[in-house]
Amino acid sequence: VLCSIKALLDLPEREYRSGLAEVVKYGVIYDAALFRRLERNHEKLLARDEQELSWVVARSCEIKADVVSQDETESGLRAILNFGHTIGHAIENISGYGKYLHGEAIAIGQTAAAWISSQLTGLPEADAARVETLFRQLKLPTRIELGERSTKR
Repeated sequence: VLCSIKALLDLPEREYRSGLAEVVKYGVIYDAALFRRLERNHEKLLARDEQELSWVVARSCEIKADVVSQDETESGLRAILNFGHTIGHAIENISGYGKYLHGEAIAIGQTAAAWISSQLTGLPEADAARVETLFRQLKLPTRIELGERSTKR
C-alpha cells in the first residue's frame, strides 16, 4: 500500500475530516490503543500534524490488512469493517448522495451503532459516549435531524 501524507495535507478541510471517520472505525473495531491515541491526539490530527498522521495512517493500513488476510473471502471477521456503514449508507441514500460526505454519514452511523449496541448488547454507555465524543472532537456529525415529513408515519 502506498500512502501519500502530502496528498492528505492538500485536501479541503471537510474532505480531510471525513476521512478520519474510517480511522476512528479501526480504533473501535480492532485496536483500543489506537482509539485512546485518537482521543489524546485529536487536535494534532485536526492540525494535520504529519508525524501523527503518518503513524495513524500506517496503523490503519496494518489493521485493514490484518483483517482482510484473516478473512479473504468475506465469510466472517471482515464484516467488522462495515461498522457504522449500514446506517451510514442509508443516510447517504435518503439524503440524495450529496448532503453528507461518506465519512460524515459513517460517523453518524458509527455513533448510532455504538448507542444501539449499548441498548441491545451491553456495550457500556460510557463507551458509546466516548465514540460520539471523539467524532465531535474531530468535528464530524454524530446525528441527523429528520424533517417533519420523515417522522410522520
